[in-house]
Amino acid sequence: MVIVIKNSKRLILILGILFTFVSCDSNSVFDEYKSLKNNSWSQVESLDFKFQISDTISRNNIYINIRNNKNYQYSNLYLITHAIFPNGKKIVDTLQYKMTDKNGKFLGIGISEIKHSKLILKENIIFPTSGQHSFSIWQAMRRNGEVNGINKLHGITDVGLRIEKVN
Repeated sequence: MVIVIKNSKRLILILGILFTFVSCDSNSVFDEYKSLKNNSWSQVESLDFKFQISDTISRNNIYINIRNNKNYQYSNLYLITHAIFPNGKKIVDTLQYKMTDKNGKFLGIGISEIKHSKLILKENIIFPTSGQHSFSIWQAMRRNGEVNGINKLHGITDVGLRIEKVN
């Protein structure tokens, strides 16, 4: 009887925490991840996202989410992004993000080997047109030891794109 009550309390606690995380995500407009095979990202491999926008009035924040493991060897990360709007307009950005502090400790959060970094791309933007938008991300890290002229970045497990409505 005591074991059943103890397990029931644990189950209720876990369900409560899960419900809290799910219910706090009401601002999400789009959230998708792409997993990288063998935790390796080739410089020529784009990660492509497509999403529908119908709200052309609300302000949004756009994030690039990176999950990395201990095999990521660098203190920063360079990315190139291409955004294509339904009207054909394109925006290209080259970005640099810090991935570690001055002591080499990863800035991302996580209690396991995998660290999650939520990197801001654009803040308080209003999408000017409704319809299907396309977004592509490439890694732009340079390093010695390229194989057949292709640079592969190791230690990145997943890359995501997230759009949140600003309250």
